[in-house]
Amino acid sequence: MTITRLQRTAAAAAALALPASLAFLAPQAQAQAPAEPFGPACSSVPKTGSGSLDVMAKAPVATAAAGNPQLSTLVAALKKAGLVDTLNNKENITVFAPTNAAFNKIPKADLTALLANKAQLTKVLTYHVVGKKITTAQLKNGSFTTLEGQKLTTKGSGSTYTVNGTSKIVCGNVQTANATVELVDTVLMPPSS
Repeated sequence: MTITRLQRTAAAAAALALPASLAFLAPQAQAQAPAEPFGPACSSVPKTGSGSLDVMAKAPVATAAAGNPQLSTLVAALKKAGLVDTLNNKENITVFAPTNAAFNKIPKADLTALLANKAQLTKVLTYHVVGKKITTAQLKNGSFTTLEGQKLTTKGSGSTYTVNGTSKIVCGNVQTANATVELVDTVLMPPSS
C-alpha cells in the first residue's frame, strides 16, 4: 500500500488537530465537574462515619445534617418547625445552613423566643433554602429567591464568599443526596423580620 504525500500531510494535520480539539474540550468538562468542599470549617467535619462528607452525600439534607456535629442546633430547629421531612423530600435544593456558632451569636433570650415561635422559626429557616442547586460559580455574584419567598444575595471568589454581605460561608459545596449545603457563620434573617 502506497501512501501519497497528500495522505501523509492530511494524517499529520489530523494528528495535530486532535490534541488541540481535546484541549478545547477539557476546560468544558472541567467546568462541569463539581467543585470540592471549601472553607475553614470543612477541616472540622468528621473524616469518617456519621457526619463525614461521604456519609452526608448519601443521605437527604436534614438527615445528613443530623450527623454533622456543627449543625446540631439547626437540626433541633428544623424538628421544632416540622421541616425535616419537607427538606428531605425536596430535590435539587441549596441550604445555607447556620452552624452552632451562628446560632450562638443570637442572644439567648432571643433564640429561645425564636425557637418557641413556630411560624417565625419556619420563616427564618425557609429563608435559608433556595429551591435549586447553586454552583460555586453562581455564588460569585448571585441573587436567589428562597423558599420563604424573599431574595438573598451572595458575593465572593475562590474560597471566600458572603451571604447578604455579612454571613460568611465557612464550609461550602457540601453535597447531600438532594442538596448542596453551604455552612454559614450567621443566622440569616428575612428582610421583613
